[in-house]
Amino acid sequence: MSLAALAWPAARLGDAVGALATRSGLAAGSTAAAAPPERVALAGDQVIGRWIEAVARSLGLEAEATDVSYAGLEEVLRGAGPGLLRMPGAGDGFLALLGGSRSGVRFLGPDGIVHRRTLRAVRDSLGRGLEAPIVLEVDQLLAEAGVVKGRRGRARAAILRERLADASLTVGWLLRSHPGAGFWQQLGHAGLQRSLRTLAGAHAGQYLLWLLSWWMVGRGALEGRLEPGWLAAWGLLLLTLIPFRLLVTWSQGRFAIGAGALLKRRLLQGALKHEPEEVRHQGVGQLLGRVLESEAVESLALSGGTLGLVAGIELLLAAGVLAAGAGGALHALALAGWATLTLLIAKRYLRERRAWARERLALTGDMVERMVGHRTRLAQESRELWHEGEDQGVERYLAQSRAMDRSGAVLVALVPRGWLVLGLLGMAPAFVSGRHSPAALAVALGGVLLAYRAFEKLSRGLWQMTDAAIAWDQVAPLFQAAARPEVVGTPAFAAGGGQAAGPSPDGEMILDASDVVFRYRDRGEPVLRGCSLKVHRGERLLLQGASGGGKSTLASLLVGLRNPESGLILLHGLDRQTLGADSWRRRVAAAPQFHENHVLTETLAFNLLMGRRWPAEPQDLEEAETLCRELGLGELLDRMPSGLLQVVGETGWRLSHGEQSRVFIARALLQGADLLVLDESFAALDPETLDRTLRCVLDRAPTLLVIAHP
Repeated sequence: MSLAALAWPAARLGDAVGALATRSGLAAGSTAAAAPPERVALAGDQVIGRWIEAVARSLGLEAEATDVSYAGLEEVLRGAGPGLLRMPGAGDGFLALLGGSRSGVRFLGPDGIVHRRTLRAVRDSLGRGLEAPIVLEVDQLLAEAGVVKGRRGRARAAILRERLADASLTVGWLLRSHPGAGFWQQLGHAGLQRSLRTLAGAHAGQYLLWLLSWWMVGRGALEGRLEPGWLAAWGLLLLTLIPFRLLVTWSQGRFAIGAGALLKRRLLQGALKHEPEEVRHQGVGQLLGRVLESEAVESLALSGGTLGLVAGIELLLAAGVLAAGAGGALHALALAGWATLTLLIAKRYLRERRAWARERLALTGDMVERMVGHRTRLAQESRELWHEGEDQGVERYLAQSRAMDRSGAVLVALVPRGWLVLGLLGMAPAFVSGRHSPAALAVALGGVLLAYRAFEKLSRGLWQMTDAAIAWDQVAPLFQAAARPEVVGTPAFAAGGGQAAGPSPDGEMILDASDVVFRYRDRGEPVLRGCSLKVHRGERLLLQGASGGGKSTLASLLVGLRNPESGLILLHGLDRQTLGADSWRRRVAAAPQFHENHVLTETLAFNLLMGRRWPAEPQDLEEAETLCRELGLGELLDRMPSGLLQVVGETGWRLSHGEQSRVFIARALLQGADLLVLDESFAALDPETLDRTLRCVLDRAPTLLVIAHP
């Protein structure tokens, strides 16, 4: 069966996504997705990609478009999957990729059967479109060079790789778990659960081999004979430890890197899920602190967790050694009791350290506030009150520090040494009675020493995990925010870009807001109460009012940045739940107030087109430059050495207040939305520039709502 026979037709693209998600384990149970509308199935990669992304989100997944160079295509196929690959040509359909390896690539066919194909066959099929323009030229060159037919295939492939090394092609869309999915589930999909099992198994195997090697030497020494054969076997066992140690190091590193990447991805998703009001309420300092604490969580939790896992394995094996020694089952039971006591000590240390962290943060916050308001205090507060409460705060902090240090010393120093004393005391009856052989006593002593080393690792691991738990208190809100449900919308509407589903004549209702009520969390009274607004296509509306009247709040509700407490907002007759957050924002674009808008440290082209499409296509850059010149930014483009590709922002080319305002307006216009909302966007412009900018906006915006002061 040819590769083309495994392709899913465009009309069954929804079925392909659902079947692929179920078979790969990304989605549990039977998963069905709607078929794409005909206008989507016949569209280009960009429209189809938006529809696939919407379908993936409706299934709780993410779909990411993947571009790859011709030279790296085979390597990508080895590690890719699950995903959808678009066959070359407009009507050839899509391949449902389950996964790849060095031995080949697995595809899920429309018949529901998994098929295998070689890497070379898949690479040749996907790269045929790039090769076609030059393959005849290469064949002619090989014929003229006199290359024999048996070697032409390899020579042709080498020349094509050289000629097309930098050529790029869109392979398709890769599916993966949503960052807000269960973290253990994400570890499984990334293959990290397997790495964790490999780590545990390799360490247990290494430890057993190590015990066996020393059993052989100890037995020979206690029996008074060390034969060369036994010594050779001992040496071979020690050499066998090397691959196990390498496997432990490799699996530990792979798990740490992979789990750290998933954690960062989830925290980023959580940060993006935070509502604007949450960000304002917390402030940049607290958010920065959470970012810094996330590094501590990653490093301390992973290293401490690994130490705890290794220590747990060693304690289990040490218990077996103790049970086989002179102390017997009571010795192993004493080990279990001491391990339980260790966990209780760690719990107490966690409580003391959490209380210390609260005192430290309170003391730091109070000090920062006093420093910020220092001049005000000097002018308005009497001298005897300047340092009121400072000594008491420092005393509380020092007292809590001493309590924490005592608990930490018990955990790190007393736990392993206390076990050593307890373990030796457990051997005393057997040693005094003289009923046990030297070998049994030696085994018991070895078990005590093995458990001592395990308790050293366990105490260090618990110390690090306690620090990670304190850092987690700051990071947990971001981690949990990633699991918040998002407004996905119907996939059929995701392909419309910034345009409505059909032609939208002048006079048609675009937006209808009825009885909208909104209040901020820290305020009792609503900012908006019973607000209604109707916007028809082609209208130019001006919304004026005093500061604090709720104009910008209404704009954020219309754009979809906030959700109303009650009331209804419809766009083209559909609510936000039906359209989805992304589709809503493509249809309503805004240039917020200056202090809420930003020029990012990137190229000017990126700042202009970030809401439209990135990477940009040539026609996007052309339209962006034309619009900039219409807005009076032509002189700026001519001055900048790299034009639209000049890096701007804090560490790049600095833009004036008025230039930034026009960049924000251009950014909103370039999104091609049905409704454009400009919030105080003209305040920084002089009369001449204002007239030019306003004429450009009126010519280009299909429907316009301007917010301004009277």
